[in-house]
Amino acid sequence: MNPYVLLVLVALLFILGFGGLSWLRGEGLPGRFAWEVLAFTGVTLLVAWVMQVPISPVLFLVLVYLFTMRARLLIDVGNLLSTRGSYAQALSLFHLALRLDSDAFSQAIGRINIGVVLIQQKRFEEAITLLSDVLAHIPRGGPKYEAACRYNLGMAYLRTGQDVKAVEQFNEVIQLLPHSIYARSAEAMLQRRR
Repeated sequence: MNPYVLLVLVALLFILGFGGLSWLRGEGLPGRFAWEVLAFTGVTLLVAWVMQVPISPVLFLVLVYLFTMRARLLIDVGNLLSTRGSYAQALSLFHLALRLDSDAFSQAIGRINIGVVLIQQKRFEEAITLLSDVLAHIPRGGPKYEAACRYNLGMAYLRTGQDVKAVEQFNEVIQLLPHSIYARSAEAMLQRRR
């Protein structure tokens, strides 16, 4: 089989696989993601053709994954750093992920994680401001992200003594995604409060 055709097939399967996962999560079909994969594939094919260098389909798959998931990978590393108490480095990675012109869901995830680090740093008012703004701009079809945002906003309210607002957020989380980790954590916080 022609190696260039094989790379195109790998790209199309990648789009179908990851696009299908996004669709199953209720995030809709990721048009931007598909265009990024196709553009990356086009550039890769052009470079390979001009330089007359064959590209392994496995290497191509790894490269296209790293390229399209760049923001989420940075967010994951930032989360790892924040759990280890390296808040400044985590914030740097979250801000870098936001500057990478990523999709709306990655932007929301990055901003929610910044809010979490602000809570960990006891910068509750900043966290409340940021998470309230994130909540107002959560993309449609992202109930998981809305639940995460509301839970962390509730935690920030709780830490500032705004118990009524915290309870409202925790109840919203429970109604939004009743069987999620966020709902279980919100229920635990409500139980402790009682």
